[in-house]
Amino acid sequence: MPEQNQTSEGQDPSFGLQRTYVKDMSLEMPNAPAIFLDEEAPSVEVSIQVGGQQLAETVFESVVTATVTTRINDKVLYLVELSQAGIFEAANIPAEQLDPLLGIVCPTMLYPYLRANVADAITRSSLPPMHLAEMNFQALYEQRAAQAQADNDSAKQDSGLIVPPGAR
Repeated sequence: MPEQNQTSEGQDPSFGLQRTYVKDMSLEMPNAPAIFLDEEAPSVEVSIQVGGQQLAETVFESVVTATVTTRINDKVLYLVELSQAGIFEAANIPAEQLDPLLGIVCPTMLYPYLRANVADAITRSSLPPMHLAEMNFQALYEQRAAQAQADNDSAKQDSGLIVPPGAR
């Protein structure tokens, strides 16, 4: 009788981070140096996106992208966009566990690298570092799944077909 933690092929599941890297990074300060003379406190907008792709049978790339826009009044102080990526090996993972693994665990592992790189990029611009807040990738994953389900349900209900009254 096979052990419960093994897949049907009899091989144990394995998962590991192979490499992390900055896939893309940009820092823009379109209103420098005049913006440095403004003494008002800036407002900050942060957007986090998660993506990825399968590279080989058991090799996946996960990407977490942060876009940080800081403004003083309506002028941009700086705009940082950074995509932190990682290559992960996930072998013999049951299909129902693979999507949450890639959508929750991988981004959670990459996020500390992203936070450090964003803070470093901003510091190199001669401004004080801005540290991104902790992120709950499970909540983000569940929110995206619920939205996808709602979109799917909406598409089924509003198919665009004109149905005669009483035919429903």
